[in-house]
Amino acid sequence: MENLIKGNLLVLSGPSGCGKNTVLDALMAKDDAICQTVSATTRAARVGERNGVDYYFLSEKDFLHRVENDEFVEYVKYANRYYGTLKSEIDSNLNSGKTVVMVIEVNGAQNIKRLYPQAKTIFLMPPSPDLLRDRILGRGEMDAEELDRRLSIAMKEMEKKDDYDFIVINDELDKAVEDVYKIINL
Repeated sequence: MENLIKGNLLVLSGPSGCGKNTVLDALMAKDDAICQTVSATTRAARVGERNGVDYYFLSEKDFLHRVENDEFVEYVKYANRYYGTLKSEIDSNLNSGKTVVMVIEVNGAQNIKRLYPQAKTIFLMPPSPDLLRDRILGRGEMDAEELDRRLSIAMKEMEKKDDYDFIVINDELDKAVEDVYKIINL
C-alpha cells in the first residue's frame, strides 16, 4: 500500500537579501497550516533558545551517527558546527497535513526535490541587482570586499533560477507572499 502524503512541501530558495524569511514569516501569519522545519545543529544553544523549538541541539557524535543512518535530507558544516534538516521533521509535519516550507540554499534544494519529488520549488528573486545590493548593505556594516563576495555568490545563485518549478519576484512583499501562497494551493 502506498504511503499517501497529506501535506505539501515547498522549497524556497534565493540569494541572501531577497526576503525569503520575511516571506515565510508572512505566510505562517496568514495560514496556521504552514510551518517551518526545525533544524538540527551541533552548536550550543544561545540564551533563550529551546531544544525542539529553535533547533534540535545534538552532540557532534549524535549528529554524525544520524548522518551515517541517512536521517538528514540535507546538512552542512559551517564554522566548525553542523546544521541539517531531519527527514523525520519533514515527514511528521507532512503526515499531519501541514504545508512545510523549507528555506534552503540552491545546492540543497535539488536534493530535497530528489527525495520528495512532489515538492514544489520556488526561487525568490530580487527586483533588481541594485536593490539586492541595497538590501545586503542594509543588513549591517561590511567592507567592500565582503559586499563583493556576497554579491558574487548571489549572482551565481540566481543563475540556477531556471532549475526551479516557479520564480517569484519579491518587488512588493504582499504580492510576493500572495504569489507564493497561490503556488502552495495549486
